[in-house]
Amino acid sequence: MKRLFIVYNPHSSRYSDVKKEVLNRQKDLKGYLIGKYEVEPTDVDKNATKFAHILKDGDFVISAGGDATGVISANAILQSGKDVTLAVLPFGNFNDLSRTLGTKSFKKAFGHPQKLYPLEIIVDGKLFRYATCYVTIGMMAEAVQLYDKPKMRKILKKSSGRNVGSYTNLANWYFKNRRKKQFLPDFKLNGKLQPKKTSDYAAINGKYMARIMKGGEDYKNPQTFRSKTDRLTNFWRLIKLMFRSILFRIPGSETKGDQLEFLSPATIELQAEGEYKTFVNVKTIEIRKSEKCLKVITN
Repeated sequence: MKRLFIVYNPHSSRYSDVKKEVLNRQKDLKGYLIGKYEVEPTDVDKNATKFAHILKDGDFVISAGGDATGVISANAILQSGKDVTLAVLPFGNFNDLSRTLGTKSFKKAFGHPQKLYPLEIIVDGKLFRYATCYVTIGMMAEAVQLYDKPKMRKILKKSSGRNVGSYTNLANWYFKNRRKKQFLPDFKLNGKLQPKKTSDYAAINGKYMARIMKGGEDYKNPQTFRSKTDRLTNFWRLIKLMFRSILFRIPGSETKGDQLEFLSPATIELQAEGEYKTFVNVKTIEIRKSEKCLKVITN
């Protein structure tokens, strides 16, 4: 009998929806041995490592949560090295991975699989994490910390107005902090020295970034993705980027891999699919396509 694991976070802002639309419906499934992985209040990487030890060839995983739950599920599967299929349902705030794959409901989780080629994030020569949709380094990555603040968590639990509230608070953070520091210290990108006021680097692999910005279908490509650097502390440059990204596509250049080399050991904020981490004394960060691929359900 095929094993099915439902991954969920009981402390998430939309857990009640997960319980109603997924957990309460599992009893109707036939032909599956059903297990659950409840996300622990540690961090993404510890959860992924723990879940990876449980997986076996032939397993089916349904991620019922936001992008963080999807990140845990995807990284667990890739770490395990097992032949596992993943479906991602949209029970978060942005749901970039679920929107990329088109899996909108529990019923659609049982669709047709295809291959997704994730990005690898290498920090000072060591694998940090796999990213399915995007990676940002710098100011936009640091802003993600706002979503862990009690005030923001309270907004996100509301049934209405949470998107407006979250973007309003994000805008307030931007205007208070954009001039306070150099978000990306002096660095070279693929051997080329970048302008001093560069604040952000982004690697885009999926169809969406932060819900409203459009990417592409690079996740289907085993070799290349798109990336961009910019000075987004300048308000008008940010507005230009946002309008272009919302109406058309995030600008960027095709690359087979990027290496950021900092001229002096640096403290860096890095995030993938909304899950961030601060690194200290970093010399190099490499973003590249993984040789591993994920089997994901698409609709």
